[in-house]
Amino acid sequence: MSRIKSRSNRKKRKTIIIGVVLSSALLFISLLAVSNLMKEDKRSEQTVDNSIPETHSPSKNDTEQVNIEKKVEEITDLASEGKVLNLPFVVGRTNQSVVHKRLGSATAQSVVNTITYENYNDYPNSIGFKKNVVADLRSEQKEIQEIHYSDILGVLGEADTVTNYEDSSHHQVILAYDVSPEYRLRWVLEKPKKGNENPSVHHISLLGIAEEEPNEQSAKQILSKMTLEEKIGQLIISGVDGTTFNTSEEKLISDFHVGGFIFYSDNLETIDQTKQFVQKLNETNAINKLPLFISVDEEGGRVSRLPEVNSTPANEEIGRVNDKEYAYSIGEELAEHLKTFGFNMDYAPVLDINSNPNNPVIGDRSYGSNETVVSNMGIETMKGIQSKRIVPVIKHFPGHGDTSVDSHVQLPVVNKDLQQLQDLELIPFKKAIQNGAQVVMVAHILLPNLGSDYPASMSAAVVGDLLRNQLKFKGIVMTDDMTMGAIVNNYGIGEASVQSLVAGSDILLIAHNNGNVSTVYNSVLKAVENGVISEERINESVIRIINLKKKYLN
Repeated sequence: MSRIKSRSNRKKRKTIIIGVVLSSALLFISLLAVSNLMKEDKRSEQTVDNSIPETHSPSKNDTEQVNIEKKVEEITDLASEGKVLNLPFVVGRTNQSVVHKRLGSATAQSVVNTITYENYNDYPNSIGFKKNVVADLRSEQKEIQEIHYSDILGVLGEADTVTNYEDSSHHQVILAYDVSPEYRLRWVLEKPKKGNENPSVHHISLLGIAEEEPNEQSAKQILSKMTLEEKIGQLIISGVDGTTFNTSEEKLISDFHVGGFIFYSDNLETIDQTKQFVQKLNETNAINKLPLFISVDEEGGRVSRLPEVNSTPANEEIGRVNDKEYAYSIGEELAEHLKTFGFNMDYAPVLDINSNPNNPVIGDRSYGSNETVVSNMGIETMKGIQSKRIVPVIKHFPGHGDTSVDSHVQLPVVNKDLQQLQDLELIPFKKAIQNGAQVVMVAHILLPNLGSDYPASMSAAVVGDLLRNQLKFKGIVMTDDMTMGAIVNNYGIGEASVQSLVAGSDILLIAHNNGNVSTVYNSVLKAVENGVISEERINESVIRIINLKKKYLN
């Protein structure tokens, strides 16, 4: 009995000792962790710069946050039409007399950069006029001021331009988004700083893009000087023959006014040879009103066309590393390679999710099978490319990863409904659009459960509804190569190209056999003349193309 008790006491003492030791160890580890964090904070403070700090949303419940995000989307959608919340006026269209009839006479006036601003008793901010027409709608309504910096970035992604404004009483940041080819929405906030990392919106300002670029011809001015034939040419990117400039390319430029060219490995021998070819194309194109897109598929890995430079890793490898800075640096490297040769557009990055192991065409061209990895790596690569003023083209919308047929040969069928696409394939594209994607390539894949008998590249359900309406994409929609087997084995290339434009595409990629360009060009011209496509519809696409070329190619 005494032995048992003795063992019991020893056991208790042992347990207590172990407990004390463990507690001490845990306390030591905790103190060490706190010390390291303090050191890390100190290091962070020592290396801080003037960049905008990371934001943290104020406490909101899920319903409030959803409502805020919907409000940002509503404001952006209205802005793309030239409007702001709770007002019927339209920038560039509404006459000053109409405003006075609705709001009464102005209570104050001021002039800034040739725009006359007026204030009214019944409107909580000013309206700017130029030549008696609304030129700037500003609003600081309460529901706008409930939006914060992080809400804007979370819904719209990075701004097209970011500028700072400072005077004796303001230290503001202005986030500008080109919400349509015609309008620019500016969110004006106090600049984020320590203690106010996530400021609320002070006001918004909606202007016509031409008002902010008074020294350049506006897209509409350029468009007004173009013939129908010149407009149609801008909708086409053609392939080239051989490795030197010849009469074929001269004809494509002079007779068909093509908007750009795509090069393949067979057209590329050396850096000098390519630069001379590109230079000749650009010199010949001086007869036209817009510069050329000079493009190539340079994804990295096995899809690397450029000679005399080291290929970047395959996307699959980048996905395995899964480091945003690394992906961004790869985008920069891709862009630098393209600039060396004279290219200004890259058909990359690939945002397809590699969800089907039997896929014969995507494979290691994808960043992986995880939608978050594909989104993050693809977006950072895209941003790296953009940073060097090269146009990235994200592809292949709405997702080519779950196909078992190569669309270069046959027409793949994907039997997924909209919800299934939203749960996986669409995620990288949606996030890329929110982060500033400007060109989307649409795949030649059939999605019967979306209610269309046409491939995605020819489908109004995919291009017009899904991409434009649901994902709010305002940029350029481009087809995959219309000479691929998925199209020419099932449709006439002229018929397919017309249908693609009807569906909402802006650029037709005609990569092989220059005779196809003539067929497509004449088919589109005939479709306009016969009323199948309106010239207004052509104008919408050309305006988008002009604005992108003005941004990157000037």
